[in-house]
Amino acid sequence: MNLEKLFLEKIELNLVSKNIAVLISGGGTNLQAIIDNTKNDYINGKVKIVISNKENAYGLVRAKNAGIKGVVIKDDEKLISTLSENKIDLIVLAGYLKILPEKITKIYENKIINIHPSLIPAFCGRGYYGLKVHEAVIKKGVKYTGATTHFVNECADDGPIIMQKITEVGDETPEELQAKVLKIEHEILPKSVKYFCEDKLKVVNGKVVIGG
Repeated sequence: MNLEKLFLEKIELNLVSKNIAVLISGGGTNLQAIIDNTKNDYINGKVKIVISNKENAYGLVRAKNAGIKGVVIKDDEKLISTLSENKIDLIVLAGYLKILPEKITKIYENKIINIHPSLIPAFCGRGYYGLKVHEAVIKKGVKYTGATTHFVNECADDGPIIMQKITEVGDETPEELQAKVLKIEHEILPKSVKYFCEDKLKVVNGKVVIGG
């Protein structure tokens, strides 16, 4: 492959850079991982807007520090119009503690990625969020846990799985296990977003295929 062809491919890649909206409810460490990986060009996309359903979410401070517009939206119709106005290609749920209504998941079918702190289909669905997940994992005595990225549909934690990574469950508190799993989240969420932005994620017969 000659240098001219490489240059033209790079230009083409830059032309299709994706607009990303990140939805949060809390501290936003996964948001920060996405911001960092767009700034260093690992992800061929731009975080256009950060949306929270809670006024005091620290993720809004992270957005401000990065020069990204941050807003609080609790109304579904307002959320839809805001996403449309910002020409969003991909929605990322990064600790967003609200289930999106079907009217949004239909508009953005296979264009919403969620991160969940367990190996779906274990310890997921309604009621399983944050520290509650890790408390349940320890109580059940499972030997391995991890994190999962998946496309979002109208049911909680039910959409096609994109990526998973495991870690061993040792003699840990829920807080310690949460910190260990969070490191995995910070790895697989940016990677999943990267693949989406490079058009490498396809849903075939309800399963995600990763490829060129």
